[in-house]
Amino acid sequence: MEKQDRLYRTAFSLALFTIIYNVAEGIISTYLGFEDESLALFGFGTDSFIEVISGLGIAHMILRIQRNPDSNRDNFERTALRITGVAFYLLVLGLVVSSVYNIYTGHKPLTTFWGVIISGISILIMWILVRWKRKVGHELNSAPILADANCTMVCVYMSIILLVSSGIYELFKIPYIDSIGTLGLAYFAFSEGRECFEKARSNKHCCCD
Repeated sequence: MEKQDRLYRTAFSLALFTIIYNVAEGIISTYLGFEDESLALFGFGTDSFIEVISGLGIAHMILRIQRNPDSNRDNFERTALRITGVAFYLLVLGLVVSSVYNIYTGHKPLTTFWGVIISGISILIMWILVRWKRKVGHELNSAPILADANCTMVCVYMSIILLVSSGIYELFKIPYIDSIGTLGLAYFAFSEGRECFEKARSNKHCCCD
């Protein structure tokens, strides 16, 4: 029982770290994205803020299943999921419209250097979190925690998109690549938004299963 409590404390700590990291990443990415006129980096930062809302629901979920592993998703989690879903859909709309506008006007970022740096750090941090969450989930035999780890992989995929688009632009200055990378982020944001509403309507742990 003591080991189980320790593992749940670890899972909760990982959830809190994810929230704090996303707040910091969101602030830095949106600021630098705005300054460098990089839509992909700005959109990546905005996504990080939305992930904070999701993270609050996950932290609450861990406390709930610690008390009762067989309990179903409660109203707090469902509300957090719906808010997160709406936020993701609004983000998709903004990213798609902005990307099309940038492509139409031929707008290019001043630099994507910080996109390369931030995405590289994010890939490393998120991958460590995925591995750690999976380890805790397996030791607890907890489907919700394992599902959360799988969902964290989406952050890795989005970081890879930012890294590739930012890296290509920084090296070769290929027009529209920042906007194309932004559309890639929009695709994953749309998928996450859809999954949030699906989870809110059911007791399934995570659509990333």
